Amino acid sequence: MKREMTRRSFLASALSLPWLPFLGQGVRAGEPLPAGLEFGPAQPFSFDALRQQAQRLAAQPYQAPVIRHADLLDRIDYDAHWEIQYRPEATLWRGGEGPYPVRFFHLGRLFPLPVKIHVVHAGAAREVRYSSRLFTFGKADFAAALPDDVGFAGFRVLHSKTEERDWLAFLGASYFRSSGELDQYGVSARGIAIDTALPTAEEFPRFTRFWLEPAADPQAVTIYALLDGPSLTGAYRIQATYRERVVMDVEAVLFFRAAIRRLGVAPLTSMFWFSETNHQPGWDWRPEVHDSDGLALWTGAGERIWRPLNNPRFVQTNDFIDRNPRGFGLSQRDRRFESYEDDLVFYERRPTLWVEPLEPWGEGAVQLIEIPTDYEANDNIVAYWAPGEPARAGETRTFRYRLHWVADEPYWSDRSRVVATRMSWNTLPKTPPRPVHRVWIAIDFAGGPLEQLDRKAPIELVADATRGSPRNPSVFQVANTRRWRGNFEIELEGAESTNLRAYLRLGDRALSETWLYQFIPRLSSS
Repeated sequence: MKREMTRRSFLASALSLPWLPFLGQGVRAGEPLPAGLEFGPAQPFSFDALRQQAQRLAAQPYQAPVIRHADLLDRIDYDAHWEIQYRPEATLWRGGEGPYPVRFFHLGRLFPLPVKIHVVHAGAAREVRYSSRLFTFGKADFAAALPDDVGFAGFRVLHSKTEERDWLAFLGASYFRSSGELDQYGVSARGIAIDTALPTAEEFPRFTRFWLEPAADPQAVTIYALLDGPSLTGAYRIQATYRERVVMDVEAVLFFRAAIRRLGVAPLTSMFWFSETNHQPGWDWRPEVHDSDGLALWTGAGERIWRPLNNPRFVQTNDFIDRNPRGFGLSQRDRRFESYEDDLVFYERRPTLWVEPLEPWGEGAVQLIEIPTDYEANDNIVAYWAPGEPARAGETRTFRYRLHWVADEPYWSDRSRVVATRMSWNTLPKTPPRPVHRVWIAIDFAGGPLEQLDRKAPIELVADATRGSPRNPSVFQVANTRRWRGNFEIELEGAESTNLRAYLRLGDRALSETWLYQFIPRLSSS
């Protein structure tokens, strides 16, 4: 995990660099090229051709990439990379020939493997060629010695009006991110996840080639990508549309070189350090630190579920078995600045990333991986769809889905939502090594039908557990708010975890989504 955590730390900083306005031109076949940009010869291109290329590649043994000029790239650390700036006059599509201006990332210690980037127009693709003349190097002038065939690390798509910030970036393996509706980077997406959190090493296939094409929609850009890794190849078509929110339609055609033990489709990656649920004094001066605070699920049966995230001391894997899920996502629900008190990174503006399948996905599970972390630069949360049918060598599978980079989960029902989870616990005297834990849990609900109910309404909290029995459930409206709080206690023995479940009910009517939580006594009481 250490290498991936470092990648995440750098990516978070790289995507927040202040960029200045600049001048440039777009490019079309037969027209003069933007100042500083050089292009390769035109080659026919289509998504069908890309699928065929991925299929041919999968039939061949995997060729691990070789890092060229490794000694020099290793000198381009975080500080050196900060010095390297893309020249504004060489920006692609700034003149309006494409929907949004595009800049390119330079290689460095954390991103030493190049990708090839092409521009598509009228069915023809031309490679954008790297040159040191496209960058200024500042104190990292030694990096200008790299040859002109070294390539780029990735690319970023800028706002078309201000051009001072980007809203989409592809950088590192198959990772990509959008600043979304609230214009703040946070959670990431990936092309695919392979063997995440298994005893064997996780595999990180990478996008090796990109093709950028203006879409029919003037507010959208189409991104094609070739994925390559030891176990599979893939052809991706991603149409990214930016109006008030960012929506990406993804088609992924996968060709398997080998059987895969744990395949993760539409993987999401985020950070959760602590929140109001598990904040221990002395960790940090801020009340909460997280890019996402929960996993939201909309099951194939129509149930809405909220699972607050944990920061465990050892890796936890949870499966949410389903058939044809309607959606899932890593959400940032707490939007109050006072919850974070951080006016540098603005956690309250981190996007919610929601996955919407565009076709039935069949049997499987949404899988949630929670990895220990002691610092906010570490991505320690992963969620994805794990198909029930294992992936076998020689197979081909296609997945189509939509990514919503938004403030709140889309398609919300009329039910109330969970907005906070709090707890406290006491260790009661008993002979070791099996102490008894009595846990008090408070769940805050808001919105939906609760807005219309009187504080004396006979609302019930329905709670159960896989181990132990909930006691003394109660519900009341929090003073001077529109929130309702459900309380209960549970007494547990030993260190085994228990899965808790609760929701609000009025008569036979469910008022809220279902709250789920994995409570681990040994971890939570220490």
